[in-house]
Amino acid sequence: MMGKLLNEKVKGIKPSGIRKFFDIAAQMEDVISLGIGEPDFPTPASVRQAGILSIEEKGTSYTSNIGLLELRQAICKYLRRFFLDYDPEKETLVTVGASEAVDLALRAVVAPGDEVLIPEPTYVSYAPAAVLAGGKAVAVPTYEHDDFRLTAGTIQEKITPATKAIVFCYPNNPTGAVMEKEDLQEIAEVLRRRDLLIISDEVYAELVYGVEHTSIASLPGMAERTVTIGGFSKAFAMTGWRLGYACGPEVLIAAMKKIHQYVIMCAPTMSQWAALEALENGFPQVQAMVAEYDQRRQIIVEGFRKMGLSCFEPRGAFYCFPRISDLNLSSEDFCTQLLAAEKVAVVPGSAFGESGEGFIRCSYAYSKESIEEALRRINRFIQKTGPGKKKVCLG
Repeated sequence: MMGKLLNEKVKGIKPSGIRKFFDIAAQMEDVISLGIGEPDFPTPASVRQAGILSIEEKGTSYTSNIGLLELRQAICKYLRRFFLDYDPEKETLVTVGASEAVDLALRAVVAPGDEVLIPEPTYVSYAPAAVLAGGKAVAVPTYEHDDFRLTAGTIQEKITPATKAIVFCYPNNPTGAVMEKEDLQEIAEVLRRRDLLIISDEVYAELVYGVEHTSIASLPGMAERTVTIGGFSKAFAMTGWRLGYACGPEVLIAAMKKIHQYVIMCAPTMSQWAALEALENGFPQVQAMVAEYDQRRQIIVEGFRKMGLSCFEPRGAFYCFPRISDLNLSSEDFCTQLLAAEKVAVVPGSAFGESGEGFIRCSYAYSKESIEEALRRINRFIQKTGPGKKKVCLG
């Protein structure tokens, strides 16, 4: 009975491929999970204290729909380091995580029949959010031989008269790829010419290794057609605080605010005060976390390469994306069998779109000890499963 009442769009959307393996692993003993992109560091102490003090001293009432003015001002000040200039009162909206910001942007602009370009492999929520907004998600593939960078040519091939927007995430989840200024300049030329909206999820902007993050909105002619989205979950280890933001053209932010005020009201008050403290005093802890992630990054990439797997070197976020296609197993089968045989949870690349098939995503937001033990178990699994693999020692 109830099934007949469900929205057909919702029925057609698959559950998250990330959560599937996380939920299975949670019911098993002695499992090492490299599946979830969640920092294993605690939220910085001063940030936690700011949240506690906000409850005790500032109260727990609603804030403005668009967020605390002090926080919006701090967000705009922070974004100036990326050469972005936004008005905290008219061009800034505080949201419940970066995911809400992406959803709001899509719902504010997408109408039935509109197409939204989604570069793949990509974070699992973008395509479903485009569909739920009434549009059609169109995959734009990226490739290992291009370092998983988006190219102007592949975008151009997918643009039609129905194309309204493009959603991308750099540094990228799941590949760890980054887009440098030269890459973005070629893409910006295409997007300006076709007058498309860019929804740029830059939640991993602080997590880069040996490169500088460039925001596409900082390029000439792009700020007026870009929604820049960020958050506090990844860089400040604040996943459960659920806080993000969107900055962009006044007319678009106003439309996003309408949706936000009816379905959310405002982001959690105590999280907003905590985020303000993070922006004012939290960056030394961020730098320490990034240094540790960099060490883990080198360990996990070297480990996979010693096994004989091709492993693109991630330059951002905290994921690596080794290729397992030579093992004659689909990504889904590899992950299922690995979990059953060696109790290691990773995510099939196919969860991030068809372009991810043949790869697996492994998060290195875990301790070095966990990563090293997971690598030993994965190597043992490959020796039993892979064709003609010679035994290697991982320590």
